[in-house]
Amino acid sequence: MKIGIVGLGLIGGSLAKAVKLHTKHEVLGYDISGDEMGRAELTNAIDGRLTGENLPECEIVLVALYPHDIVRYISENADRFGAGTLVIDCGGVKKFVTDELAAVKAGRLWHFIGGHPMAGREYSGFRHAQDDLFENAPMILTPGEDISLDLRGAAKEFFLDIGFGRVVFTTPEKHDEMIAYTSQLAHIISNVYIRSELAMKHKGFSANSFQDMTRVARLNARMWSELFLENKDALVAELDGITERIGAVRDAIADGDEARLTALLQNGNDRKELLDS
Repeated sequence: MKIGIVGLGLIGGSLAKAVKLHTKHEVLGYDISGDEMGRAELTNAIDGRLTGENLPECEIVLVALYPHDIVRYISENADRFGAGTLVIDCGGVKKFVTDELAAVKAGRLWHFIGGHPMAGREYSGFRHAQDDLFENAPMILTPGEDISLDLRGAAKEFFLDIGFGRVVFTTPEKHDEMIAYTSQLAHIISNVYIRSELAMKHKGFSANSFQDMTRVARLNARMWSELFLENKDALVAELDGITERIGAVRDAIADGDEARLTALLQNGNDRKELLDS
């Protein structure tokens, strides 16, 4: 097949490399940055440039951009996708993208599935792309009711072929609810934690727990701001919940209530053991 990849940053670049590593598909790539395009070409991550002329030839098009840019690109190229082409976005929020594109894809002969590769790094850009970034990772897909079982199967087979460990089908709403907790909240907590005045004095007083807590404080601020704002309802609910739970621990410590503090900490420990079992 011909696979088109739009956006050759960390995710798009890693997808291109994974396709090249695991399959014999031809990869056509496009990025607004000439530097990213050049790096992709020099490393043979792509076989050629994706253009308006060859876009209709692609059986699958992966759009790895920020949410608003995903909507813009697919909308602007709605008349260029070939009949039967499977267009899959790879953004971090799903309801916003699928809602915005509902009218765009109505009545057209190409197909759209929302997607989210569940892997990443704290660094961005093609230079950090890896051909094994998605090895054994989950791929989340949020197909609409118009997507047939055959198309769902084809999408699942494609992602398993390029290294993903499993493919999970869900709704955009469920995806966004879960991602608010498992990904977005973690990035916020890490970012807030590192902004303590003591962070600049930690050397010699920290070990792995500090590194674990601060790894995802390094982020693309523009991208994550967009992701947070386009999932604000689910994310605010999680922020309210963690604020309440931190407050309970804070009050137990301030009150010197060892029994209450121990019970709260034990509850968290028990949750972790249950999840890991």
